[in-house]
Amino acid sequence: MTIGLSTGLAILSFILVIGPLIFFHELGHFLVARLFKIKVEEFGIGYPPRMLTLFERNGTKYTLNWLPLGGFMRPAGEGDPTVEGGFDAASRLARFSTLFAGPAANIVIAFVLLLVMFMLGAPEEQPGALVTLVEPDSPAEIAGLEPGDVIIEADGVFIETYDDLREYIFANTGEDVVLTVRRNEAFVDLTLTPRTEWPEGQGPTGIQMQPIVEIQRYGPFRATGRAFQEMGNIMVAFVELPSLIAQNQIPTRYLRPVSVIGISQMGGQAMEASLSQAAAWPIIQLTALISLALAITNLLPIPALDGGRILFVLIETIRGKRISPEREAVVHFVGFALLVTAMIAFMYLDIVDPLIQ
Repeated sequence: MTIGLSTGLAILSFILVIGPLIFFHELGHFLVARLFKIKVEEFGIGYPPRMLTLFERNGTKYTLNWLPLGGFMRPAGEGDPTVEGGFDAASRLARFSTLFAGPAANIVIAFVLLLVMFMLGAPEEQPGALVTLVEPDSPAEIAGLEPGDVIIEADGVFIETYDDLREYIFANTGEDVVLTVRRNEAFVDLTLTPRTEWPEGQGPTGIQMQPIVEIQRYGPFRATGRAFQEMGNIMVAFVELPSLIAQNQIPTRYLRPVSVIGISQMGGQAMEASLSQAAAWPIIQLTALISLALAITNLLPIPALDGGRILFVLIETIRGKRISPEREAVVHFVGFALLVTAMIAFMYLDIVDPLIQ
């Protein structure tokens, strides 16, 4: 693919992936706000400037806007509890539910996407781990491992998944490990000693591995179970990421969040993979992953995010009275400013030192 086409795919993926996810996030807020009779002044498709007002119903303007970046909803009385029927005048339950509904919508969308992915066909991991690269002068090269080898067992322990081998290696650094390897049609045993210290990005053995996968399709019932399982795996991966970085299993730089530029690059790669493989799963899987990431991020207790606003509702519940709207507004403004600053910094890093190559 040419640079121009790759850039075009990145831009297109941002519109097709991020746009709908933001739209459904805001739709979740909107539907629950209306359920609790909270006045909504505007529900927009896309971001301003406004193109036109589609229609107006029950005091809400439904608008179409020029920037194709999802949508937004603007409740009445946000920051002003004196506005009758407005957001801040609503009950704590109504405000909590409305705030939580956005991330909840992203969780539901992620589940639906994964369900569709497993029904259409998705890669399922098979036993063993495929060696794709062997670093020079590494324990793997000394042991005789070669690219294309498939590691079947470690000290007689059958390798059910790629992660099983990775965890076993890290648990046995400095100790001899006997690997049973399938090479072409033959099986060989190689003794490898994972090192206790290693160059960044190489790991204890100095090999790069990847899971062995096959495309499988499931009916609705089995696909539902796999979708739940995959969502659990993704959430566990989010939780385990800092620990893996602390153990030097993943380079520290990967703890850095990516900006919209990095997400666009990821989307471009996924779209390119979908086109080259004539398969939907790469872009669907990435979209589900981003949707879950949006949900988790928005639920963090950071001012200006849904989680930060939920925190204020919880504090109000514990105290029995609300924090003054003016003080809360200042906290969210400072939080928003810090978020914008961080976003600009991450955009800069994604340009000069992209995580997605």
